[in-house]
Amino acid sequence: MKDNILLLTFDVGSQSTRGLIFDTKGNLIDIEKVEYPPIKSKKVGYWEVHPDVFYNSICQASSILYERNQEKWDQIIGVSITTLRDTPVFLDKDYNVVRDTILWADQRQASNKFKLPFWVSTLMWIVGLYPTGLAQGKQSRSNWLIEYEPENWKKIEHYWFVSTYLNYKITNNGVDTPSYMIGHIPIDFRKQKYYSKFNMKNHVFNIKKDQLPPLVKTGSIIGYINKETALKSKMKESWPLVSSGSDKGCETVGTGACQSGYASISFGTASSIQFTSKKFVEPYMFLPSYPSVIPNLFNTEIQIYRGYWMINWFKRQFAQRESRRAYILDTSAEKILNQSLTTVPPGCHGLILHPFWGPMLRNPEAKGSIIGFTDYHTKAHVYRAIIEGIGFELYHAFLRLKRRTKQKIHTITVSGGGSQDDTICQINADIFGIPIKKIQTFETSGLGAAIAATVALNVYDSYEEATKNMVHYTKEYIPNIKNHQLYNDLYNRIYKKVYPRLKKLYKVMPKIIDSDVLE
Repeated sequence: MKDNILLLTFDVGSQSTRGLIFDTKGNLIDIEKVEYPPIKSKKVGYWEVHPDVFYNSICQASSILYERNQEKWDQIIGVSITTLRDTPVFLDKDYNVVRDTILWADQRQASNKFKLPFWVSTLMWIVGLYPTGLAQGKQSRSNWLIEYEPENWKKIEHYWFVSTYLNYKITNNGVDTPSYMIGHIPIDFRKQKYYSKFNMKNHVFNIKKDQLPPLVKTGSIIGYINKETALKSKMKESWPLVSSGSDKGCETVGTGACQSGYASISFGTASSIQFTSKKFVEPYMFLPSYPSVIPNLFNTEIQIYRGYWMINWFKRQFAQRESRRAYILDTSAEKILNQSLTTVPPGCHGLILHPFWGPMLRNPEAKGSIIGFTDYHTKAHVYRAIIEGIGFELYHAFLRLKRRTKQKIHTITVSGGGSQDDTICQINADIFGIPIKKIQTFETSGLGAAIAATVALNVYDSYEEATKNMVHYTKEYIPNIKNHQLYNDLYNRIYKKVYPRLKKLYKVMPKIIDSDVLE
């Protein structure tokens, strides 16, 4: 019977939505990608869009999948959606959209006028949390709205994330689960409930508890497809919508990295590394672990906010020739650029890059840097230095998570766009000195959501059973010991010393250069 069962999942990202059909063996039966309309920034660093773009893309992807798979449509037993994180949707008392949603990658912040209450500031100074708490508060969309759009803020009765909004639009049920609620909101991830108004962390965000959605257990059935969505999408009203989790959480499940001894790395727009544990462990003070897609587990994570986004930045700024060649050859510029990686030796002849092209929560003053330039460095050196720099920073995070969680890691799984290239995977295996494994599909977030659905709908009795049947490792990258020794030397003797020595200069720079981008 399981052989005839299919699951429909949607991976809702920053630039597109992918609709995916999986079987119970983890095979990807079909996929449809719907690109969003171009996002026009009102200001440098701003990135916002109407939330119905996400809903409409789901309906469009589903309708196209239906047209191609009508004979299989009755085999689908349920739906699950994985979404981008930290992207709030602002609704009034009648659930109408007040303004466009502000995406996670948006760089706006509250100004220096933002202050924490005196008693909160005092307590945070005592426990050493004040700089981090202030940075989190300034980055919160709620505080930006309070300062710059007070009239809109007064109208907002419901402060939801994209996941909640999609639940509401698809099932008429505006609830959510802790595994999705990852972002700048007052939630206690350890207890998986919202903070009380008396908790000092609640005053960082200034969001009232009754503005946030009711929480249900991770893995719950949110509801069933409503009539309007069924008409628009060809989904059936009898199908349940199963909660899974955010994109990174689903990637970790989808690559099988929730088992002991495994770590999950995402080479995505925002790159991250996650360890899964039964214990709630903060990677840094005030930076929590997040609820896993799997109930009663936590994902301890460190993220690079501008991870493989840097490839797009490099392509736009320096790879026009490769882009033109890619157009002629009907391929991607990334594939052509990746061919150049093997022309440069490990260590890039001494070129070292720090990938802080975007703000880091624990060190918000940090900026990107490249050191070691000489006259024989080329564009290929810079490109490889980007790959190695992201790898070094992920390795830095890896060592931190090992110390904090006391886990012994023997295998790393990878996902995200960068994982599609063999050379990138090998470079990272060499940096970490640990074997890296890839599974049968690049659609790991969608697969993770499908795994969650099979457990919730009793196709499999446990996540262990579902993972065993649906996750299949197809490729392994064994570290080159000589390369690892070189990378280890570069990391210990150079890389990890660069930021501490530049930190004071980064703090001075915005005082000299009057630019909103630097603030």
